[in-house]
Amino acid sequence: MKIKDNIKVIISDLDGTLLDTNHQISSYTQTIFQELYKQNYLIIVATGRHHLDAMPLIASLGFPVYLVTSNGARIHSPKKELLFSFDIESDAIKSVLQLEIDAEFTTVLFKENVWQTNKHNEKLNSFQKELNYAPELVNFNEVADLKSIKMFFTHESHGKLIELRDRILVNHAEIFSHAFSLPHCLEFMDKSVDKSVAIAKILEIENFNFEQTISFGDGYNDEKMLNASAKGLLMGNAPDSLKSKLSNLEVIGTNAENGVATYLSEKLLKEPILSI
Repeated sequence: MKIKDNIKVIISDLDGTLLDTNHQISSYTQTIFQELYKQNYLIIVATGRHHLDAMPLIASLGFPVYLVTSNGARIHSPKKELLFSFDIESDAIKSVLQLEIDAEFTTVLFKENVWQTNKHNEKLNSFQKELNYAPELVNFNEVADLKSIKMFFTHESHGKLIELRDRILVNHAEIFSHAFSLPHCLEFMDKSVDKSVAIAKILEIENFNFEQTISFGDGYNDEKMLNASAKGLLMGNAPDSLKSKLSNLEVIGTNAENGVATYLSEKLLKEPILSI
């Protein structure tokens, strides 16, 4: 049986997947997804980004989609209605920040309207072409309410982030789920939060199931989503360690090569559209 005979739902991560190397959705990808939408496929975008950051990006697709953000802590309907939200409690975050984390790490808390950080990080800022979700420099010792959508840390050394992860999980493994969305980005959410859990809620609303889905991702925060789908596909630019761990999954082209759009054009469209 061909893939197109069973697939009704298309799920894609953003960074390193649907977005190109300029952190934008290419015109070719827009064309392919517009055609898929016309052919009545349900489209879900699932990202680690905050919803205020992600919404302008997916708007370039030119049609409404379900949006899962902050790795599953928020779900917005195609009409931009908030369907689900879950935050990390202030005390849980406070107990992590009390570990005296070295100042060489950039610490970030996703709040509803701003992201609070201990330092200016040009690399993080470069991910936003439009500053819809603004950073706020703070001293976390002076922040009374630390309740947040997501907490994450960045560092140029993946090894140091692994060491930090292990320190945090010693006493917090039952509180947080975690993932590396990128090798230099370590993210923590409430234990109940994951992209796959949020997607399952959408599928239930739309009367579909994971056996009718195809999904694309490039990071460890995509792992459960990819494994749950009838067809999970890894980007060619995904870390080698993730490719090894998910060796059962097919690897496709990179995000720089419009890997997602090219695959979907060949496998799902009634008449494939070639990239120019």
